[in-house]
Amino acid sequence: MKKVLIVEDHADIRKLISMTLEFEDYEIHEAPDGVTGLLMAQTVRPDLVVMDVMMPGELDGLQVCKHIRTDPKLSHIPVVLLTARGQAKDREAGLAAGATQYLVKPFSPLQLIETIEQLLVSA
Repeated sequence: MKKVLIVEDHADIRKLISMTLEFEDYEIHEAPDGVTGLLMAQTVRPDLVVMDVMMPGELDGLQVCKHIRTDPKLSHIPVVLLTARGQAKDREAGLAAGATQYLVKPFSPLQLIETIEQLLVSA
């Protein structure tokens, strides 16, 4: 069973993503902020991370993504960044931070499932 880590500060969006993925065969882990998300990535070693970009606290999604990319034990993990920021410069910043995919909110559940399945097959 593939492990998916959801890092999202809004509980309702975290629940929506979790509910979307529970119909698939995934072990789902959740984190409410960047620091917790990074710690969970280090301990759970997920097969994929779905993460918000804008989160309050010490680390936002871009910073967590950079940490994941520089950690040899985590650097292979695909990271899907979710954000309301859809400008070209925002997308470029996400990809520069090491994101594998960049989805703009609002996204469709089907789009999210297709993105995750595509990344997990190619991983």
